[in-house]
Amino acid sequence: MQHALDEAQAAAARGEVPVGAVVLGPDGAILARAGNRTEADNDPTAHAEILALRHAAVRRGSPRLPDCDLVVTLEPCPMCAHAIGLFRVRRLIFGAYDPKGGGVEHGARVFDAASCHHRPDIVGGVRETESARLLRDFFQAKRQ
Repeated sequence: MQHALDEAQAAAARGEVPVGAVVLGPDGAILARAGNRTEADNDPTAHAEILALRHAAVRRGSPRLPDCDLVVTLEPCPMCAHAIGLFRVRRLIFGAYDPKGGGVEHGARVFDAASCHHRPDIVGGVRETESARLLRDFFQAKRQ
């Protein structure tokens, strides 16, 4: 999670919403890492999760990552949750819960839908306080 938090901090420094993601291979080594780039890329789909998963798939030479884990600082939104399912990620580990925009434990609950073809193992709340603090501080600074 520390690497994902580092990516989130780097995203905040660039003026992006501070979310970071890391894809771990079967041996626990980092395959890919990313922070949000929606503003820099003028792309609303440039979420940290999507960017890291795409990069990992390219590195692996496969559109599926069934032996990989995704670590992200914020509960994925519905778009990212769907992508996680499509990439067939083994395990999703996330930090802060997102009652407003989340798609895993809140909102759409993508992995509970009958249309979901793959549900990863899910571990939420890992270093939740730090992840939530990054987001809270970022948005407080934006409002000032």
